[in-house]
This record gives sequence, C-alpha cells and structure tokens, in this order.
Amino acid sequence: MSFERPWHKSYPHGVPREIDVEKITLPEVLARSARRFPDVTALIYMGRKIGYPALDGMVNSFARALLDLGIKRGDTVAMLLPNIPQVVIANYAAWRIGAVAAQNNPLYTERELTYQLDDSDAKVLVTLDLLLPRVLKIRSATKIEHIVTCHINDYLPFPKKQLFPFVRKGMYRKVEPRDGVSQFMDLMARHDAAPVENAARWDEVGSLIYTGGTTGVSKGVMLTHANMSSNVQQLASWFHDIREGNESMLAIFPFFHSAGFTGIQNLTVWGGWTDILVPRPEPGVIIELTKKFRPSFMPGVPTIFVGLLNTPEFRKMDLSFIKGFVAGAAPLSVDTINELKRLTGGDLVNVYGLTEITPMGTVSPWKGDIKPGTVGVPLPGTDLKIVDADTGTREMKTGEPGEICFKGPQVMKGYYKKPEETALVMRDGWLYTGDIGFLDEDGYLTIVDRKKDMIVASGFNIFPQEIDEILFSHPRILEACTIGIPDPYRGEAPKAYVVLKQGEVLEKEEIIAFCKERLAAYKVPREIEFIGELPKSAVGKILRKELRERDREKRQDKGTA
Repeated sequence: MSFERPWHKSYPHGVPREIDVEKITLPEVLARSARRFPDVTALIYMGRKIGYPALDGMVNSFARALLDLGIKRGDTVAMLLPNIPQVVIANYAAWRIGAVAAQNNPLYTERELTYQLDDSDAKVLVTLDLLLPRVLKIRSATKIEHIVTCHINDYLPFPKKQLFPFVRKGMYRKVEPRDGVSQFMDLMARHDAAPVENAARWDEVGSLIYTGGTTGVSKGVMLTHANMSSNVQQLASWFHDIREGNESMLAIFPFFHSAGFTGIQNLTVWGGWTDILVPRPEPGVIIELTKKFRPSFMPGVPTIFVGLLNTPEFRKMDLSFIKGFVAGAAPLSVDTINELKRLTGGDLVNVYGLTEITPMGTVSPWKGDIKPGTVGVPLPGTDLKIVDADTGTREMKTGEPGEICFKGPQVMKGYYKKPEETALVMRDGWLYTGDIGFLDEDGYLTIVDRKKDMIVASGFNIFPQEIDEILFSHPRILEACTIGIPDPYRGEAPKAYVVLKQGEVLEKEEIIAFCKERLAAYKVPREIEFIGELPKSAVGKILRKELRERDREKRQDKGTA
C-alpha cells in the first residue's frame, strides 16, 4: 500500500498536498534571514544573544578563514562539537564556500573517530580544545591538515566566562600555538565579515552524517544541498499557522545528529526563529533554560519527556508559553501525551525518519489527530510504500506490516565511497529503510520494529517494540527494552531489560504474569533482567544493540552462548 503525494480528509486544514520547493541553498537562506529579520535573535547561548545579521557576518569571517586554510569547493570540513555557536557558524561557513560539512559525535571513542575522520577525507577539523589531546593522538591516521579549537566559553557573556561550570571543573584547556592548530576566535579576529559569494550548488553534496548499518560499519550519508533545503521546507510547511521571525526552539537534540541538524539548526534559520542552544541535554539544564527563555517549541525523545515529567520542578512550572512538543525516535505513550498537553495546553507531533532521508519522513498533523502509537503521515512531496520484508517487491495491504520505503527530494544521494551499501538500500529512487511498519486506512504510519531487531521464535516473528510498549504500560516500570536471546528449542526467545521507577519494587514473576495477560504466549519474555539505566544514544534513544552485545558477552563468560 503506497501513499504518493499524500492527502486525506483527516489531515488538518492548511497543510499542503504538494510543496513547490524553492531552489535556495541553506547559506543563501541564512543571508536572506539576516536581511528579513535584522532585529531577531538567531542564537541564545547561556544568555549570550546573537542576532541574524551578526550570525551571517560570523559565517562570512569563518568562511574566509577556511579559504585561507586552503579549503576548496568539495573539500570536507569535519565538526566535533556540542551545541555551541561555533558549530552553527562552521557548518554554514563550510557550505558558503562550497565545502562539505561532516558531523561527528564528541562522545565517540578514539577508534570510532579515527575511522570516521579518515573515511570522510576531512582536511580541517573544528573541535573543542578539551578534545585536542585525543585528536592529536589519532591525527596521523587521518587526512586532517589543520585543527581549529573552540573554547566552550568563547561566546559566553561576562561574567559567565568566569563562572561557567565547565571552566570550574577544569574542562577549559589553553591551546598553545603550534603548526597545524589554530584557535577559532583568533581566526575570526583575523578575517572580516564582508559578504562572501555563495559557492554552494543545489545538486552537490553539502554534508556527511554518519550512521550505522546492517554490516556494523559506520557509513557517511551524503546529503546534497537539495536534500537539506527541501526537507527543511517540507517540515516548515507543516506548521501552517506559525509566524516566521516570531518563534523559538530549545535545541535539545545535538546538531551532529540528523534530527537536531535539520529539525532545529536548519529549520530555525529558515523561519527566522530563535535557537536556544543546549550544550548538555540534562533535565536540570533543560529546566533552567526553559524557565529563563520560554521556548515556544520543545523537541525531544520519549525518555527526555518522561524524565522531565518525573521531575517535580518541571511539573510545577508555568509552561503555558510552549506551543508544541516535537517527539522523535519513538511514539509517545498516551499518558505522556495527555500530561504534556495538560501542563502546557500546547500541541504535539510525533516525527519519524532516518538520516538517509535528511531525516524527516512522516509527521503527525499539526493541531490534527495524533493517533497515539503512530508517527503521523508523509510530509508533502513524500511518497511512502510498505513492501514485503523478504523480497521488497510486493506492496502490502492496509494494516499489513512490511518494510517502509520512501521516495522524495529528501532521499540521500548515497553512502560516501560505498556504492555496494548504497545499492542495498536504494532501488529505483526508493529508500528501503530496514524499518517494519504498516499504514492504516487514513495513511497514518505505525512503526513495528527494525527488521534486524526482529526475534524469530519457533518460526514466529516477534517485534521487540510491541513487548516494550506493554512493559512501559506497567505503573511501576520506568523504561524497558527487549532483545532476542539464543534458545535451544525455539531458536530465539525474548529477554526484557527493565528499569523500575524510583522507590518501586517488582518481582520478575509479576512482570511475566503481567505480560501473559496482554501478549500471545510465544511473545512473553523468557528472561527479565533489572537494570539501573538503559544505554542511550546522544539524543536519548535506547540502544537495543548495546544490550544485545552485553547479553552476548555475559553468556560467553558463563559458557552458555
């Protein structure tokens, strides 16, 4: 069952069936926003406010610095930064001169960073000063010619430069001058902010964002300027009653992740919104920034919202200024949706996508029917179909699960230097996601699970997420994650990792009995393991893969693998 150029009576009024994508690159968008919104704050960083004209000038200065470092059109500039002003400046500066901006996670290990930095062919790396020792250690195994260091407090207002907790904890590192290493602010001071001619081209690659895959090898997703600009425009069109130049968003998702990259960094620049930077997405930091700057939009994953709702301070706050919540990674539960709406009166949308589609594919209708458990309907100009998981050639009927496929202007160019991997997921313009889901009669998509996460027990297909949702509904369970484990008789069996709410006590037998009342017998977990905290990604998404690896190692140690 496919939905091409989707439209249905249940969609909200004002949402376009189609979208006429404007052929304008993101560095051109920034220059336009600087002209259109001269009095609007583009970035807020711990109290420091940077207006759109000032941000545009900073981008010009760093663009000139990159040119002086020998960066040419098509060269790669790597970012290894949290959500601080320098990452926005460096991304847009690289694009402005026609370079490729490669995003990297500062929390990665040396092994992971070495692979990605080398694979991306990056010539310049922009990173934090405190990461410099690690970067220098691996530099010889990469193609990096120059390192630009940023201080976490470069753009802090006085007196926070002296008081910022990172500085007190000794996380500030003075960088001594040396060959091939420069300080960001020194480069900015040496280059003027006069306009730099835009060298970005619509069909050329503008960014590399790394993602995992079926082989376990990290792959660089090539996103063109067309991909990036189109997806931003698709998403912006969804919020049909939102005024440009008049909104603000809390930047909880990191910009090195595709959700923060498109849905926050680039969306806010497109609409002339204010971007409230969150360098550390912890509940205390989020609450403090929410109190002070009163964002109109708050994005997050379910674990972030659940954590906030379990914080008494958050529940006591006046949150009436929040117009909407944007939830990604997994649908929010009915209870979480209702509680967020009760506290704020705001609306909520669930978003689904993946890095390979820049990453937005479906969104629940803004001020429309959310349908709990679903991730909404396809964005304008986006085609979606569900095909059988075995061959990928037969389209499934309404309500039948299969592999989710997308076609649209946001679909990546391919994986960098990996044509074979690209061919595995792209066929005739369709991106085969590896996710299993189904469409209902109104075109709403429900995610069942990852194809590779599916558990096969005695020939029955079991989707772990279904078990997770049952466990989440237990009043004493905070979080849960189910994996498949070896079973000598059935081949595989479900095992659930469970995090209890603070102060709660629950026996394994009680959980199994709870599941037996709600699941078919073959889906009930054979093992329950209590855990203090589930492993999560940088955006708070539960990492099922790490739990599988943890269980495998434990079984090897016991000799039961």
